[in-house]
Amino acid sequence: MHVIVVGAGIAGLTTAWALTKRGHAVTLVEQGPIPNPLSASGDEHRLMRRAYGTADGYARLITEALDAWDELWADLGQSFYANRGVIAINQFTNDGGAAFCTSLDRGGYAYDSFTPHQAAERWPYLDPATFRAAYYSPDGGALLCQRIGAGLGQWLRTNGATIRDHTTVTAVDEAAARITLSTGETLTADQLVIAAGAWTLKLMPDLAGTLTLCRTAVVYLDPPTHLRTAWANSPAIQNVGGAISGYVLPPIDGTGLKFAAGVNKRLTHDPAAKRTAEPGEGERLRDLFDAPFANVQSYAVTKVVTCAYTFTEDHTFFTRTRGRTLTLSACSGHGYKFGAAVGRRVAEAVCDGNHDQLRRWLRAELPPRALAA
Repeated sequence: MHVIVVGAGIAGLTTAWALTKRGHAVTLVEQGPIPNPLSASGDEHRLMRRAYGTADGYARLITEALDAWDELWADLGQSFYANRGVIAINQFTNDGGAAFCTSLDRGGYAYDSFTPHQAAERWPYLDPATFRAAYYSPDGGALLCQRIGAGLGQWLRTNGATIRDHTTVTAVDEAAARITLSTGETLTADQLVIAAGAWTLKLMPDLAGTLTLCRTAVVYLDPPTHLRTAWANSPAIQNVGGAISGYVLPPIDGTGLKFAAGVNKRLTHDPAAKRTAEPGEGERLRDLFDAPFANVQSYAVTKVVTCAYTFTEDHTFFTRTRGRTLTLSACSGHGYKFGAAVGRRVAEAVCDGNHDQLRRWLRAELPPRALAA
């Protein structure tokens, strides 16, 4: 079977990987380079974590996600996952730090609790006067996105997939599994997978009522000299508590110290619009983290990276099948950590036609795959 995959973000790359492993002919079409810095998968690193608020189904799927990543590391010959563990901070009742605990409690997953002073002694970048408690789970860390993208691109080329990077798709014929390129050339396959991320609505404008497009940004910071060692050895911070829905990824093997906040998300209609940081944007984002960090204004902004995501109303993944085309939106702010598992599951649906099972799995309505002993 010949399958065309449109989009080389993490979902498209892993779908192409899983299909190629099954012996199918794969053509991967990407509008930019691989990895593409404008894609939702193009940043330096992304969070892996077990706790999932009230979404217990996704918490359970982390087991399958980690298994799929292990399969990918074996194929790439190298792991691009730093299992540092994760921290959550509790600033007030029912904030993200509290949800961290209740999620792990319901799943029966172990974690350690710290008073503010215990936490600040262990992680000296914290200001103990700004929070009530801190929690640590050994299950999580950071996925190194750019290295994963580059590794998958090389693996696909080595294993016989056709890569059409710097190639823009302008139209899709779902019934015929045909795409039209900006050059006027058409490509047709037995099956078509659209995994175009934030550009999905450009190809499928009828999904505008289902997918919402947002622009966000993250800031990379240089901490004060006396805190650099603490940050270099830090776990990931899943939630800083409070009201900003913030997380932090430490510098790992050459990556930067990254701060991001959910409250920084803005609606947009064009995934390429406002992709250059606004004056002062990095400082404004940094200053949202005045709690729980001590003297956060002393952290120097090194760069701001913008990103565009698609979201569904209930923040689950989305899939649709029409004709010979499967359209996938695996963002909703949390897609990357499931990347390898998503690719395996999409490839299975393309091969066996059970798209309802894929839809239910993407919505965390099915249990994770039973792992071999």
